[in-house]
Amino acid sequence: MNAIPKLDLLNFTDGSKEQKIAFVSQFGKAFEEIGFVAIANHGVPAKMLQELYAQIAMFFALPDSIKLQYDDTKGGGQRGYTGFGKEHAKNRNAGDLKEFWHFGQYIEGDAQQDAPQFPPNKIVVELPLFNTAGKDTYKALEKTSISLLRAIALHLNLDEFYFDNKVQMGNSILRAIHYPPITSDPDDAIRAGEHEDINLITLLVGASADGLEVLNKQGKWVAVSQVEDHIVVNVGDMLQRITNNQLKSTTHRVVNPAPSLCQFPRYSIPFFAHPRPGVRLDSLPQCISDLNPKQYPDCSADEFLIERLREIGLAT
Repeated sequence: MNAIPKLDLLNFTDGSKEQKIAFVSQFGKAFEEIGFVAIANHGVPAKMLQELYAQIAMFFALPDSIKLQYDDTKGGGQRGYTGFGKEHAKNRNAGDLKEFWHFGQYIEGDAQQDAPQFPPNKIVVELPLFNTAGKDTYKALEKTSISLLRAIALHLNLDEFYFDNKVQMGNSILRAIHYPPITSDPDDAIRAGEHEDINLITLLVGASADGLEVLNKQGKWVAVSQVEDHIVVNVGDMLQRITNNQLKSTTHRVVNPAPSLCQFPRYSIPFFAHPRPGVRLDSLPQCISDLNPKQYPDCSADEFLIERLREIGLAT
């Protein structure tokens, strides 16, 4: 794998029958063989993303005393601010060289009657546009994630809308990450240790610098350079469980820059598409066979999330 495949989402959402079938085939193949794919025409305006990047840079430039007012340690870091070095990769002790902010689900109006109970989003009073930019981007990426999950459903020979009611009003998270300049010897810590994502799929809307690396099928780390105007999408652990490893969660990391670039920060904004808390992650029957017996015990999305948050140091 020297480069991740690039696909055009419009071929799925607005293309001909033949274009839609081709997209599903290519998307599924990329997920089965690599686990990462770059998506063009994803429906999230560039201006919206530029505004959010500008706002998160201003937020992380605030004094620690202000940022810590929005800390959500007791809530497992699911909303608001999580300080530098608190999260670590599974099976690693060294904290990642990052701090981050979580925007969570927005449920308004009549929809609240049937919605799961989620903690409210924290409102940064110092930066009103920060809250607006986060909400707008969250909603846009949530819509895109549903389109991509429809393609995955067809690849798995399910009804196209199989995932819709599982992820609508789901526990998805938009994470704004700041990797500060590295000003001292980090020892064995890196910006983000090797890991697999917890959720169904992740949508990464660019980054301000390179550093993302993917572990390929041959066990070699391959750099994923910035893909202009594309969203990079990957498989998470929840989808891996549902498909009994037919779609495997891809190991990735964010490495430290070369010494000459250590003085520069890095910003990144992944959207983690999660189902509603009570949705089952039990493996699909069609993904279980004599050659591929069931790999995982049955559990709900919430049970699995809590287990993983404990493993990465965000819950006790």
